[in-house]
Amino acid sequence: MILAAVGMTAVLMIAGRLRPDARGYGTHQSLGLPPCSFRALTGSSCPTCGMTTAFAWFVRGRFGAAFASNPGGLFAASSCVGLIPWLLAGATRGRPIGTKTLENPVLTLIAVGMVVTLSAWTLRMFIE
Repeated sequence: MILAAVGMTAVLMIAGRLRPDARGYGTHQSLGLPPCSFRALTGSSCPTCGMTTAFAWFVRGRFGAAFASNPGGLFAASSCVGLIPWLLAGATRGRPIGTKTLENPVLTLIAVGMVVTLSAWTLRMFIE
């Protein structure tokens, strides 16, 4: 639990050091990562286009810009903020708070995040 909380904290801290790309996607390239292959091949965004940019906007408190970049990224970033203290509190107790295992809440968050991300991507495909 502690390792997960530390990892999420690190992701949010890294996002705070990134300059959000004005296009709403591409911020990940400042980490040395290549451009989106899906976008390069198809000219359309992939489901995760804008995810890093959404995190970078989120940590700046620009929630509208984060949503515009990728609603799934906004959901993931806000989930991290909620999960960090929950995981640390569970680690101090030696077990998760409010549940017997981490599996159900984590799988639920992953499923909701996927639905949000894929729904937003599907809508973008019709708008672009």
